[in-house]
Amino acid sequence: MDRNLAINLVRVTEAAAIGAAKHMGRGDKEAADQAGVDGMRKMFDTINIEGTVVIGEGEMDEAPMLYIGEVVGERGHNAPQVDIAVDPVEGTTAVAKGLPNAIAVVAMAPKGCLLHAPDMYMDKIAVGPAAAGKIHIDWPVHKNLKATAEALNKSISDLTVTILDRPRHADIIQQCRDAGARIKLFSDGDVATAIATCFDDTGIDILLGIGGAPEGVIAAAALKSLGGEFQGKLIEFEEGEAERCIKMGVCVNKVYYMDDLVKGNEVYFAATGISDGDLLKGVVYGGNGIVKTHSVVMRSETGTIRFIEAIHRLNQKPTYSY
Repeated sequence: MDRNLAINLVRVTEAAAIGAAKHMGRGDKEAADQAGVDGMRKMFDTINIEGTVVIGEGEMDEAPMLYIGEVVGERGHNAPQVDIAVDPVEGTTAVAKGLPNAIAVVAMAPKGCLLHAPDMYMDKIAVGPAAAGKIHIDWPVHKNLKATAEALNKSISDLTVTILDRPRHADIIQQCRDAGARIKLFSDGDVATAIATCFDDTGIDILLGIGGAPEGVIAAAALKSLGGEFQGKLIEFEEGEAERCIKMGVCVNKVYYMDDLVKGNEVYFAATGISDGDLLKGVVYGGNGIVKTHSVVMRSETGTIRFIEAIHRLNQKPTYSY
């Protein structure tokens, strides 16, 4: 695929973040999500791809735009056929409450290369490059903490584990405390925190716990570009989910490795901060229609990681008008 597509993906996440950030702290997560969807959809229409949304905002009858199966892009001459995974606002509650770590995110790969993950829960583990190949989701918590600490040349007491702050994680939290590890809970959105395990300056060493399966595929796309490791297992929380998985060609309780979730080595990933977080700064609105954004874009084939700080003059960008 054309390497310039990576930069075009940043424009997509910038548009979503700028739209969603207008609703920061206003208590309406649906409005924030819709603004992110609208911004992302408009920008996709300017890119010469034929992209099929395999992870999106829901089924066709549930989402007006960016639904699973929707085709996006200009679809012009020689447009590459690609799979698209989107989360226009990863952390809608965080945006509504004015909390950190909300991002707009897109992953893209050649057609057939992204797992069509059902909208259900997934047990997850993620680590950065130093601990890649040293952990396994089926191991006890203490064993994974010990392996990660050894890979990072630190003691378990210096290890920082990040876990989604939910009642279902009480046992994992207690096991981490019993092992002596430090814990950093987060309230919403685990894509950004999974990525944070790959950057030393975030202070996050390992992600554990149960979150959304679609977000797991998106996180795996990023960690594949970063050299980290992600593993996941689909968890049946509601009756009928196992049967739905069978129809979609996936299995509950099976370990999905990164190459299962994201095939091949032509993966593009882009994210733009909506609110300040461990990895990215949030959208900043200045006067006279000037907006600042902070984004990251990755390409797995080359391992290139770019952080982009952009200044947007909205009165000169009709695509960004909200």
